[in-house]
Amino acid sequence: MNSCLACWLVLAPGAQDPVLSGPQAGEKLVPFKVRVALGENAGKEADYVGSAKSGPIVLIFVHEVNRQTVSMIRVLSTYTQSRATDGLATGVIWLADDATEAETNIQRIKHALTPKAPTGISLDGREGPGAYGLNRKASLTILVGNKNLVTANFALVQPSLQADLPKILAAVVQVAGGKVPTLAEIEGKPANPRGDAPRQDVNLRPLLQPVIRKDATPAEVEKAARAVETYVQENAAARTEVGRIANTIIDSGKLDDYGTPRAREFLRDWAKKYGAKKQEKDPQQKSGRNNP
Repeated sequence: MNSCLACWLVLAPGAQDPVLSGPQAGEKLVPFKVRVALGENAGKEADYVGSAKSGPIVLIFVHEVNRQTVSMIRVLSTYTQSRATDGLATGVIWLADDATEAETNIQRIKHALTPKAPTGISLDGREGPGAYGLNRKASLTILVGNKNLVTANFALVQPSLQADLPKILAAVVQVAGGKVPTLAEIEGKPANPRGDAPRQDVNLRPLLQPVIRKDATPAEVEKAARAVETYVQENAAARTEVGRIANTIIDSGKLDDYGTPRAREFLRDWAKKYGAKKQEKDPQQKSGRNNP
């Protein structure tokens, strides 16, 4: 059966016809070439399917770049890359007619991507590898595979971490083993000692990550910190969350473990500006006297 016709069907919201993108379960994963865009091998050619050596693999084809797709790419590749030592391979493949422009865009938003996840640009242009039957009407096409065969296909028109990620992770765990993680576990959210579970802003982690990088230059810290402040300016919930995170780090006594001295200045400032105010002690408690 022609792989272009035997594609996984995803009905776009409000659409009359299904979106077809990528080979369905049971079809072969054909090797293809990309030009590496990030890391020490940038500029070189790579074959993610061949490098997996018939082992479990997750391929993320990027048709469109927006907040939803970048969040999904970041979270999913953070998890899959964390399983590299278990033999799980990852490949993030950008599809574009202009490879130079695509590389410029990747460099522009690399702070929001998973640093060590293999990321490249398809040498086959915006349509991607011909044998894969990819469709630009999808925003992301995510293939899970093992033994050079597709085991699951997710053609996402409007990617949702809440709706789509659990199903994708379940398919990944089927080939790589282990337990399906929660979004909070992937993002490494600190435990809440009071037991409540405030809604987490999934866009904050990729914004905060470059601020607290140990090897960030002063200019990089300033740029990343300003991006955080711009984002939270019109978002009260995000401001509260940044304040909570900053206070949690400071109260843990491990502030010096986070980023550069300049980054720690921003964390202190955000704790004061956005964090919950510390409750003042009773004057009698300050003086050491007991209440009557």
